[in-house]
Amino acid sequence: MTALAIHPPGSAGAIVRQLFHHAWPILIAQLLSMAMMIADTLIAGRYGTLDLAGVAIGSSFYISVVMLLGGVLQAVAPTVAHHVGAGRNEEIGPALQQGFWLAGMLALPGVAILLAPAPLLALAEVPADVAALAGDYLAATAAGLPALLFYRAFYAFNNAVGRPRALMAISAIVTSIHLPLAWALTNGAAGLPELGGAGCGVSTAVINWLALGCGLAYLARNPAYRQYRIFKGWQPPHPGELGKLLRLGGPMGLSTFIDISSFTLIAILVARLGVETVAGHRVIANFTGVIYMLPLALSIATMVLVGQALGAGAPARARLTARLGMGLAGGLAVLLGILLWLLREPLVTLSTTDPAVQAVALGLVLYLCFYQGFDGLQTVAAHALRGYKVTLLPMVLHTFCFWGIGLAGGWWLSFHAPWRAGAPSVAGFWEGCVLATLAATLLFGALLRRVARERL
Repeated sequence: MTALAIHPPGSAGAIVRQLFHHAWPILIAQLLSMAMMIADTLIAGRYGTLDLAGVAIGSSFYISVVMLLGGVLQAVAPTVAHHVGAGRNEEIGPALQQGFWLAGMLALPGVAILLAPAPLLALAEVPADVAALAGDYLAATAAGLPALLFYRAFYAFNNAVGRPRALMAISAIVTSIHLPLAWALTNGAAGLPELGGAGCGVSTAVINWLALGCGLAYLARNPAYRQYRIFKGWQPPHPGELGKLLRLGGPMGLSTFIDISSFTLIAILVARLGVETVAGHRVIANFTGVIYMLPLALSIATMVLVGQALGAGAPARARLTARLGMGLAGGLAVLLGILLWLLREPLVTLSTTDPAVQAVALGLVLYLCFYQGFDGLQTVAAHALRGYKVTLLPMVLHTFCFWGIGLAGGWWLSFHAPWRAGAPSVAGFWEGCVLATLAATLLFGALLRRVARERL
């Protein structure tokens, strides 16, 4: 008996197999990308605690900008997925072309923001020496932002057409180059200048252009893409199509920015608590980033399969796909939470040798265990809604949960709660994050159920 006979198309078993088949290469690609960020932390941390704080704050700023602009380009994925499901191959190439045009337009303000971080750093009262290092790091990464945004459009497209393994291969290539290059530029090895933490930013810019080159070469040389005529009959910017991408992707980008910034901005807002607090938070934030890659891979696979099912006129399969994605995310969250708690001490010790930083990090592990579980669930639900092309209301809910409950609530819990009078703590921000992800899980789950019923 064949696997198809055991799991007929549209059955729960077949959908689970599709989800895993699509998710695991994305997971490897995301983990490799995250490995570069962790490497930056380790390299900067070994170079000096001050450089670690500068890279921590600079990368938090950089990630927020990338998630905002790159999130807009995620609109390419559900757009192309619907075309794939409906068999509209002639529309797939032009959709990517418009995505490239949009990436070029978004690069201009993105570079300008990275080159002028001083007002936000001053508003957060970041110490001058740390702010200077963060500014150097951001200036270096600005050179690679245009390439990263073009690659994000390619990334979304490749997922939507069901070819994520290429993304995994490209991530392996750039990671293998970034690790030694960042170390050499930071420490002045192999004849390269000693740039300190800014060396990690220079290396990031270099490998962004390398990733784009690999992606374009793959599109041009792989016969599977010839049917889409991506580089033939190139279309100029089309206001109507760009408007559709912006209406779909604008809320997606803002949602992603709100989600990520509510977390990454903590590093800036707690800078007044000292270098050790910022570094300890960054250690746990790195774990959060690694863990997030698993539900994110599952979320992207869920979004693509939901979009393809809807494009094919199969709303029942789309609803079942969303349900299975949520169920898998919940099971994985429980397992990860247990592992994190059991391995907390060796994981923290591996990340830093500073006893003060270790103490801060260990005090946040319990919050991480709960946070990652709720965050995984809400991420899958939000991406499933994107597969339905429902993005505006989720953006509003993201704002309420992550900026209202998470960031504003965390600020109050850290600096103004009566039980912390005179002793502010970064733990308050983590308490706010846990409450925010719990609220988002409940709200997005309810919205997803309603949308799925309506599409039936």
